[in-house]
This record gives sequence, structure tokens and C-alpha cells, in this order.
Amino acid sequence: MKWKKGKAKGNKSSFWKRIRFKYKLSFINESTLEEVWAFRLSQLSVFIALALFAFSLVAFTAFIIIMTPIRNYLPGYLDVEVRKSIMDNALRADSLERMIQIQDLYLRNVTGIISGNIPLDSIREIESLARSDADYNIPRSKEEQEYVKSFEQEEKYNLTVLNTNPAPIEGLFFYKPVNGIISSHYQSDIHHFGVDIAASPKESVLATLAGTVIYAGYDPNHGNVIQIQHKNGFVSVYKHNEILLKEPGEQVIAGEAIALVGNTGSLSTGPHLHFELWYNGKPVNPEDFIVF
Repeated sequence: MKWKKGKAKGNKSSFWKRIRFKYKLSFINESTLEEVWAFRLSQLSVFIALALFAFSLVAFTAFIIIMTPIRNYLPGYLDVEVRKSIMDNALRADSLERMIQIQDLYLRNVTGIISGNIPLDSIREIESLARSDADYNIPRSKEEQEYVKSFEQEEKYNLTVLNTNPAPIEGLFFYKPVNGIISSHYQSDIHHFGVDIAASPKESVLATLAGTVIYAGYDPNHGNVIQIQHKNGFVSVYKHNEILLKEPGEQVIAGEAIALVGNTGSLSTGPHLHFELWYNGKPVNPEDFIVF
């Protein structure tokens, strides 16, 4: 038993001695037999040198693959920028498809109204479309004429008739459509029927009152436009939006996001919202109803 242990120790020590034993490699001048250059090495040093060389080669190859476009040719690898570009293009395609559907629905409605297939209802488009102001001239009875005459006499000296704002605002709370600063005020004499509110790009545009979206589309001058019909005779208009979040026919509540602030349309000179308020087909000053 002792002999076996001694033999095992001898084999182990001889192994380490063998791999650490140094060999001398010399370069000799053939003519003079002079030693020109020599160095010593062992099996262990050769193994370590080869391992370091292999590690360096792998690291250098990985660096080239990561830092150069070669990585795009690896199976299963796709550059983050390429994926982002694909997602952006997909979103643009979806937006264009949605806008085409809205424009198609709008054109079909206009064609139906012009041809007479769709009756003209109480909803009126503003500025861009012709208005039809129906004059019904229904004859009054004698009793009605007497009642109107007496009512006019009673209200003749009532101070409430001096109110220059014909729109009913009692019990109404108008939400501010966007957070910003007014850069241009309401001026009906130059056909500027609204206020321009300078705001941050892609800021949420809110519905000032609850109502129904009657138009959502693109106009070359005013960009992406959305109009909302409210139950009390008001129509609110939001122009130069970046993205429209609602479609015609959708119900919205007061304060709900309906679009994002943008800089679309040829009449826009920067990110802002052009906001208009109409009552019974006539423009009114939004600053008379909303504190901006």
C-alpha cells in the first residue's frame, strides 16, 4: 500500500515537472555557427499562449460583429433601427388607411346630399361648405301675433335684453381645449373666427363640451380638423392637429382627449391649436365663454 502511494506521488510530480520543463529554441548562423537568437519555453507556457491567442481571437471577432453592419447578416438578428423603421411605417400606413376611410365616408355623404339621396339635417359644416339658411316664413295666427306683441312690450325695458351675448351659458362649464398661451385673438373683421393657442407639440386637445363628432378629416389649409356638435346649439372646431383621436359619429364627453396639438396645414406657422366656437351657425368669441 505504501508503495502505491509513493508511486502515485511520483507520477504526479513527474507530470508537473514534465510540463514545466523548459526547452531551448535557438537560431544559429549557418556560416559561423554563431547563436543568433534563442528563447526558452515549456509545454505549460505554450498552452497558456495558445489559450490567450484563442480568447483574443474570439473577443476580436465578437467586437467586429457587434460594432459593424455584419451583425445584420446573422440568422435571427434584426437591427433595432430597422425594427423601429418598420413600426413607424406600419403606423403611417394605418393612419393613411384611416384617413382614406374618413375622406371616402365624407365624400359619399357630400355626394348623397348633393344628389338628394340624403336629406340635409340640422348639422351644418363651417366655412368650407356652403350653408343653407332655410327661411320657413310660417304664417302666424292672430292669437300668436297678439302674444308676441304683448311679450315684446313687457320685455322692452328688461335689462336682460342688453346682454350682447346671445348664447345661453347658464349651467354650462366649458373646458379649456388645451394648455397654452393665446397668440392670436378672435377678430371677425378679418374672418379670424377663433383664437390661436400656442402649445407644446402633441399636447392633448380636449373637447370643450360633451357632444358628437360631425367631422374629422384633413384640409390643405387647416390641416387635421375635428368638429363637435353639442346639444345646446354650440359647435366647437379644432384645427391644425397632429393626430385625430376620434371619428365622425363618435360620442365624446367634456374634457375628453380628441386630438394632439400639431403644425399641419399651409396656414400654420408653428405648433398651436386654432379653436373656434359657433352658436346656431354664427361664430362667437371663445374668450367670452372660456378663461384661457
